Amino acid sequence: MALNQLQLSLQFGKLAQAEPHRAALPRAQVARWIRHALEADAEITVRIVDAEEGQTLNRDYRQKDYATNVLTFDYTQEPVVTADLVLCAPVVAKEAQDNGKTLQAHYAHLLVHGTLHAQGYDHETSDEEAEAMESREIEILAGLGFANPYAEK
Repeated sequence: MALNQLQLSLQFGKLAQAEPHRAALPRAQVARWIRHALEADAEITVRIVDAEEGQTLNRDYRQKDYATNVLTFDYTQEPVVTADLVLCAPVVAKEAQDNGKTLQAHYAHLLVHGTLHAQGYDHETSDEEAEAMESREIEILAGLGFANPYAEK
């Protein structure tokens, strides 16, 4: 299977404890995870942020006043997928710990999840679409060597 082309910008905002996040997100791995979720060529920026920046973006763009794990800003889907994926480091770390996952495995899942959103997948409009998106995530992550992120521990 030929993978799609990806132009990736990986950015780290101001983070108090940046090292574990940088270690979990080597650029080559981030590119690999995203490319496996792509159905077209893409230009994607991944930005890892602190809780303050994550909350501000979620409030300003989704009218939800809390930091969430991943925000997807999708701009185009054809002929090239262009999007920004913003991941909130403290939320991702807490979720990984709470769910008994490695930080890297949770980042991989959220990057695949955000990449699918950037291509039009949605899990909030119907149960059928949510199931389709989850199945696609499970399939992609299995191909990357990660366990089903939705399986109960």
